[in-house]
Amino acid sequence: MQPKVKKTWKQVDGVLLLDKPIGLSSNDALQKARRLFSAAKGGHTGTLDPLASGLLPLCFGEATKFSADLLDADKTYEAELKLGVETDSGDAEGLVIATATVDVEKSRFLALLPQFTGAIEQVPPMHSALKRDGRPLYELARQGIEVERQPRAVTIHALELLELAGDLARIRVSCSKGTYIRVLAADLGRALGCGAHLTALRRTRVGDLELTGAVTLAELEAQAEEARPSRLAPVDALLSSLPRVELDSAAAERFSHGNPVALAAGLAGKIRVYAAGRLLGVGEPGSDGRLWPKRLVQLAV
Repeated sequence: MQPKVKKTWKQVDGVLLLDKPIGLSSNDALQKARRLFSAAKGGHTGTLDPLASGLLPLCFGEATKFSADLLDADKTYEAELKLGVETDSGDAEGLVIATATVDVEKSRFLALLPQFTGAIEQVPPMHSALKRDGRPLYELARQGIEVERQPRAVTIHALELLELAGDLARIRVSCSKGTYIRVLAADLGRALGCGAHLTALRRTRVGDLELTGAVTLAELEAQAEEARPSRLAPVDALLSSLPRVELDSAAAERFSHGNPVALAAGLAGKIRVYAAGRLLGVGEPGSDGRLWPKRLVQLAV
Protein backbone atom coordinates (compact mmCIF):
# COMPACT_ATOMS: atom_id res chain seq x y z
CA MET A 1 0.00 0.00 0.00
CA GLN A 2 1.53 3.28 -1.12
CA PRO A 3 1.61 6.17 1.37
CA LYS A 4 -0.95 8.88 0.81
CA VAL A 5 0.55 11.95 -0.87
CA LYS A 6 -0.10 15.11 1.11
CA LYS A 7 -1.90 17.84 -0.84
CA THR A 8 0.23 20.87 -1.57
CA TRP A 9 -1.71 24.13 -1.48
CA LYS A 10 -0.56 27.30 -3.22
CA GLN A 11 -1.46 30.94 -3.61
CA VAL A 12 -4.03 31.27 -6.40
CA ASP A 13 -5.70 34.63 -7.05
CA GLY A 14 -8.72 35.08 -9.29
CA VAL A 15 -12.40 34.50 -9.90
CA LEU A 16 -13.86 31.31 -11.34
CA LEU A 17 -17.24 31.49 -13.05
CA LEU A 18 -18.49 28.00 -12.28
CA ASP A 19 -21.52 26.39 -13.88
CA LYS A 20 -22.63 24.46 -10.81
CA PRO A 21 -24.40 21.15 -11.44
CA ILE A 22 -27.63 20.06 -9.79
CA GLY A 23 -27.08 18.01 -6.63
CA LEU A 24 -24.05 19.81 -5.22
CA SER A 25 -24.18 22.36 -2.44
CA SER A 26 -22.33 25.61 -3.05
CA ASN A 27 -19.69 24.63 -0.48
CA ASP A 28 -19.18 21.17 -2.03
CA ALA A 29 -18.72 22.83 -5.43
CA LEU A 30 -16.25 25.31 -3.93
CA GLN A 31 -14.17 22.59 -2.26
CA LYS A 32 -14.02 20.50 -5.46
CA ALA A 33 -12.92 23.52 -7.49
CA ARG A 34 -10.44 24.59 -4.82
CA ARG A 35 -8.76 21.18 -4.91
CA LEU A 36 -8.58 21.28 -8.71
CA PHE A 37 -6.63 24.55 -8.48
CA SER A 38 -4.73 23.53 -5.29
CA ALA A 39 -5.84 26.93 -4.02
CA ALA A 40 -4.88 27.67 -0.43
CA LYS A 41 -7.83 30.00 0.09
CA GLY A 42 -11.27 30.08 -1.49
CA GLY A 43 -14.81 31.31 -0.98
CA HIS A 44 -18.09 31.77 -2.80
CA THR A 45 -20.24 34.85 -3.32
CA GLY A 46 -23.52 33.54 -1.97
CA THR A 47 -25.14 30.12 -2.05
CA LEU A 48 -27.00 28.41 -4.84
CA ASP A 49 -29.37 25.63 -3.71
CA PRO A 50 -28.32 22.02 -4.43
CA LEU A 51 -31.44 21.63 -6.62
CA ALA A 52 -30.40 24.63 -8.73
CA SER A 53 -27.73 24.80 -11.42
CA GLY A 54 -25.93 27.65 -13.08
CA LEU A 55 -23.65 30.53 -12.27
CA LEU A 56 -21.73 30.32 -8.99
CA PRO A 57 -18.83 32.80 -8.88
CA LEU A 58 -15.98 31.41 -6.78
CA CYS A 59 -13.15 33.48 -5.36
CA PHE A 60 -9.58 32.38 -4.73
CA GLY A 61 -6.82 34.12 -2.80
CA GLU A 62 -7.02 37.91 -2.82
CA ALA A 63 -10.37 37.83 -4.64
CA THR A 64 -12.01 36.51 -1.46
CA LYS A 65 -11.60 40.02 0.01
CA PHE A 66 -14.31 41.17 -2.40
CA SER A 67 -16.69 38.20 -2.31
CA ALA A 68 -19.14 40.04 -0.05
CA ASP A 69 -19.60 42.70 -2.74
CA LEU A 70 -21.72 40.24 -4.75
CA LEU A 71 -23.97 39.18 -1.87
CA ASP A 72 -26.24 42.18 -2.47
CA ALA A 73 -26.09 41.94 -6.27
CA ASP A 74 -29.15 41.44 -8.46
CA LYS A 75 -29.54 38.01 -10.01
CA THR A 76 -31.25 36.45 -13.01
CA TYR A 77 -32.80 32.96 -13.11
CA GLU A 78 -34.59 30.74 -15.57
CA ALA A 79 -37.17 28.60 -13.82
CA GLU A 80 -39.54 25.78 -14.74
CA LEU A 81 -42.93 25.59 -13.03
CA LYS A 82 -45.36 22.68 -12.93
CA LEU A 83 -48.88 24.02 -12.84
CA GLY A 84 -51.74 22.23 -11.08
CA VAL A 85 -49.63 20.84 -8.23
CA GLU A 86 -48.73 22.71 -5.04
CA THR A 87 -46.16 21.37 -2.56
CA ASP A 88 -45.41 22.30 1.04
CA SER A 89 -41.87 23.43 0.15
CA GLY A 90 -42.71 25.18 -3.10
CA ASP A 91 -40.40 22.87 -5.07
CA ALA A 92 -40.23 19.28 -6.30
CA GLU A 93 -38.75 17.98 -3.04
CA GLY A 94 -41.85 18.82 -1.02
CA LEU A 95 -45.02 16.89 -0.31
CA VAL A 96 -48.02 17.51 -2.54
CA ILE A 97 -50.63 19.50 -0.61
CA ALA A 98 -53.06 20.42 -3.40
CA THR A 99 -53.84 19.57 -7.01
CA ALA A 100 -56.10 21.19 -9.59
CA THR A 101 -57.02 21.00 -13.24
CA VAL A 102 -54.87 23.22 -15.44
CA ASP A 103 -56.57 25.35 -18.06
CA VAL A 104 -54.37 28.40 -18.46
CA GLU A 105 -54.15 30.45 -21.64
CA LYS A 106 -50.89 32.20 -22.49
CA SER A 107 -52.66 35.57 -22.59
CA ARG A 108 -53.91 35.07 -19.03
CA PHE A 109 -50.44 34.14 -17.79
CA LEU A 110 -48.92 37.18 -19.48
CA ALA A 111 -51.59 39.47 -18.05
CA LEU A 112 -50.68 38.28 -14.56
CA LEU A 113 -46.96 39.07 -14.73
CA PRO A 114 -47.19 42.84 -14.01
CA GLN A 115 -48.70 42.01 -10.59
CA PHE A 116 -45.44 40.30 -9.66
CA THR A 117 -43.09 42.87 -11.18
CA GLY A 118 -41.52 45.75 -9.26
CA ALA A 119 -41.50 46.06 -5.48
CA ILE A 120 -43.43 43.12 -3.98
CA GLU A 121 -43.59 41.27 -0.67
CA GLN A 122 -42.85 37.59 -0.12
CA VAL A 123 -43.44 35.42 2.91
CA PRO A 124 -40.25 33.34 3.37
CA PRO A 125 -40.88 29.59 3.13
CA MET A 126 -40.63 27.29 6.11
CA HIS A 127 -38.19 25.21 4.08
CA SER A 128 -35.45 27.86 4.23
CA ALA A 129 -32.26 28.60 6.14
CA LEU A 130 -33.74 31.59 7.95
CA LYS A 131 -33.48 31.15 11.70
CA ARG A 132 -36.01 31.40 14.52
CA ASP A 133 -34.54 31.34 18.03
CA GLY A 134 -31.25 30.12 16.58
CA ARG A 135 -32.78 27.21 14.64
CA PRO A 136 -33.12 27.09 10.84
CA LEU A 137 -36.74 27.10 9.72
CA TYR A 138 -36.18 23.94 7.65
CA GLU A 139 -35.44 22.01 10.86
CA LEU A 140 -38.78 23.07 12.28
CA ALA A 141 -40.52 22.26 9.00
CA ARG A 142 -39.13 18.72 9.07
CA GLN A 143 -40.74 18.29 12.48
CA GLY A 144 -44.08 19.47 11.16
CA ILE A 145 -43.81 22.78 13.01
CA GLU A 146 -44.87 25.96 11.24
CA VAL A 147 -44.18 29.41 12.68
CA GLU A 148 -45.35 32.81 11.59
CA ARG A 149 -43.03 34.61 9.15
CA GLN A 150 -43.14 38.29 8.37
CA PRO A 151 -43.36 39.33 4.70
CA ARG A 152 -40.13 40.63 3.18
CA ALA A 153 -39.78 43.35 0.57
CA VAL A 154 -38.02 42.25 -2.62
CA THR A 155 -37.84 43.65 -6.13
CA ILE A 156 -38.60 41.81 -9.36
CA HIS A 157 -36.89 43.90 -12.02
CA ALA A 158 -38.15 41.83 -14.95
CA LEU A 159 -40.42 38.80 -15.29
CA GLU A 160 -40.86 37.05 -18.64
CA LEU A 161 -42.80 34.02 -19.79
CA LEU A 162 -40.45 31.98 -21.98
CA GLU A 163 -42.75 29.05 -22.69
CA LEU A 164 -46.15 27.66 -21.72
CA ALA A 165 -46.96 24.10 -22.74
CA GLY A 166 -49.85 22.41 -20.98
CA ASP A 167 -49.01 22.23 -17.29
CA LEU A 168 -45.39 23.37 -17.69
CA ALA A 169 -44.24 26.99 -17.77
CA ARG A 170 -40.78 28.47 -18.13
CA ILE A 171 -40.05 31.96 -16.85
CA ARG A 172 -37.04 34.29 -16.63
CA VAL A 173 -36.71 36.37 -13.46
CA SER A 174 -34.36 39.27 -12.81
CA CYS A 175 -34.57 40.09 -9.11
CA SER A 176 -33.01 41.58 -6.02
CA LYS A 177 -31.15 39.79 -3.28
CA GLY A 178 -33.37 37.68 -1.03
CA THR A 179 -35.97 36.75 -3.65
CA TYR A 180 -37.32 33.20 -3.33
CA ILE A 181 -38.12 31.88 -6.80
CA ARG A 182 -40.09 28.94 -5.36
CA VAL A 183 -42.27 31.37 -3.43
CA LEU A 184 -42.79 33.30 -6.67
CA ALA A 185 -43.74 30.03 -8.41
CA ALA A 186 -46.27 29.17 -5.69
CA ASP A 187 -47.71 32.70 -5.69
CA LEU A 188 -48.07 32.66 -9.47
CA GLY A 189 -49.84 29.30 -9.26
CA ARG A 190 -52.30 30.58 -6.68
CA ALA A 191 -53.00 33.70 -8.76
CA LEU A 192 -53.70 31.44 -11.75
CA GLY A 193 -56.10 29.43 -9.60
CA CYS A 194 -54.43 26.07 -10.14
CA GLY A 195 -51.37 26.11 -7.90
CA ALA A 196 -47.79 25.50 -9.00
CA HIS A 197 -44.37 24.49 -7.76
CA LEU A 198 -40.80 24.92 -8.93
CA THR A 199 -39.33 21.95 -10.80
CA ALA A 200 -36.06 23.39 -12.14
CA LEU A 201 -33.96 26.49 -11.53
CA ARG A 202 -30.89 27.82 -13.34
CA ARG A 203 -29.04 31.00 -12.44
CA THR A 204 -27.73 32.90 -15.46
CA ARG A 205 -26.46 36.15 -13.97
CA VAL A 206 -25.02 37.54 -10.73
CA GLY A 207 -24.43 41.29 -10.79
CA ASP A 208 -22.50 41.98 -14.00
CA LEU A 209 -21.27 38.38 -14.29
CA GLU A 210 -22.92 36.13 -16.88
CA LEU A 211 -23.24 32.35 -17.21
CA THR A 212 -21.87 32.63 -20.74
CA GLY A 213 -18.27 31.47 -20.56
CA ALA A 214 -18.68 29.71 -17.20
CA VAL A 215 -16.88 26.39 -16.84
CA THR A 216 -18.10 23.09 -15.40
CA LEU A 217 -16.23 20.93 -12.90
CA ALA A 218 -15.99 18.20 -15.53
CA GLU A 219 -14.29 20.60 -17.94
CA LEU A 220 -11.80 21.63 -15.26
CA GLU A 221 -11.05 18.02 -14.38
CA ALA A 222 -10.31 17.29 -18.03
CA GLN A 223 -7.62 19.99 -18.11
CA ALA A 224 -4.08 19.65 -16.85
CA GLU A 225 -3.67 21.51 -13.54
CA GLU A 226 -1.09 23.89 -14.99
CA ALA A 227 -3.62 24.94 -17.66
CA ARG A 228 -6.52 25.57 -15.27
CA PRO A 229 -5.48 29.12 -14.24
CA SER A 230 -6.39 30.23 -17.77
CA ARG A 231 -10.01 29.70 -16.70
CA LEU A 232 -9.74 32.33 -13.97
CA ALA A 233 -10.94 35.89 -14.38
CA PRO A 234 -8.81 38.55 -12.66
CA VAL A 235 -9.40 39.54 -9.03
CA ASP A 236 -11.18 42.74 -10.06
CA ALA A 237 -13.84 40.83 -12.04
CA LEU A 238 -16.09 41.26 -9.00
CA LEU A 239 -15.59 45.02 -9.00
CA SER A 240 -16.53 45.99 -12.55
CA SER A 241 -19.58 47.99 -11.45
CA LEU A 242 -17.48 50.31 -9.24
CA PRO A 243 -15.96 53.60 -10.49
CA ARG A 244 -12.23 53.40 -11.18
CA VAL A 245 -9.36 55.74 -10.37
CA GLU A 246 -5.68 55.55 -11.38
CA LEU A 247 -3.03 56.82 -8.97
CA ASP A 248 0.45 58.02 -9.76
CA SER A 249 3.36 56.20 -8.15
CA ALA A 250 3.63 58.53 -5.13
CA ALA A 251 -0.10 58.35 -4.34
CA ALA A 252 -0.09 54.59 -4.93
CA GLU A 253 2.69 54.21 -2.35
CA ARG A 254 0.67 56.14 0.24
CA PHE A 255 -2.56 54.30 -0.52
CA SER A 256 -0.89 50.88 -0.38
CA HIS A 257 0.38 51.68 3.12
CA GLY A 258 -3.11 52.49 4.38
CA ASN A 259 -2.98 56.26 3.98
CA PRO A 260 -5.58 58.50 2.28
CA VAL A 261 -4.96 60.20 -1.05
CA ALA A 262 -6.55 63.10 -2.92
CA LEU A 263 -9.80 62.30 -4.73
CA ALA A 264 -11.36 64.01 -7.73
CA ALA A 265 -14.71 65.68 -7.03
CA GLY A 266 -17.91 63.85 -7.94
CA LEU A 267 -16.90 60.33 -6.92
CA ALA A 268 -18.82 58.59 -4.15
CA GLY A 269 -19.25 55.14 -2.63
CA LYS A 270 -16.80 52.30 -3.12
CA ILE A 271 -14.07 52.97 -5.68
CA ARG A 272 -11.61 50.51 -7.23
CA VAL A 273 -8.08 51.85 -7.18
CA TYR A 274 -5.24 51.12 -9.64
CA ALA A 275 -1.68 52.18 -10.33
CA ALA A 276 -0.11 51.50 -13.73
CA GLY A 277 -3.11 49.31 -14.52
CA ARG A 278 -2.61 47.13 -11.44
CA LEU A 279 -5.33 46.74 -8.82
CA LEU A 280 -4.35 48.12 -5.42
CA GLY A 281 -7.69 47.63 -3.68
CA VAL A 282 -10.93 49.39 -2.88
CA GLY A 283 -11.30 52.75 -1.20
CA GLU A 284 -14.09 55.04 -0.01
CA PRO A 285 -14.26 58.83 0.29
CA GLY A 286 -13.90 60.07 3.85
CA SER A 287 -15.54 63.08 5.45
CA ASP A 288 -12.37 65.02 4.62
CA GLY A 289 -12.93 64.50 0.89
CA ARG A 290 -9.95 62.20 0.52
CA LEU A 291 -9.92 58.57 -0.65
CA TRP A 292 -9.30 56.16 2.21
CA PRO A 293 -8.21 52.53 1.73
CA LYS A 294 -10.78 49.95 2.83
CA ARG A 295 -9.44 46.72 1.39
CA LEU A 296 -5.99 46.29 -0.10
CA VAL A 297 -4.69 43.39 -2.18
CA GLN A 298 -1.26 41.81 -2.28
CA LEU A 299 -0.94 40.43 -5.79
CA ALA A 300 2.22 38.86 -7.14
CA VAL A 301 3.85 41.06 -9.78
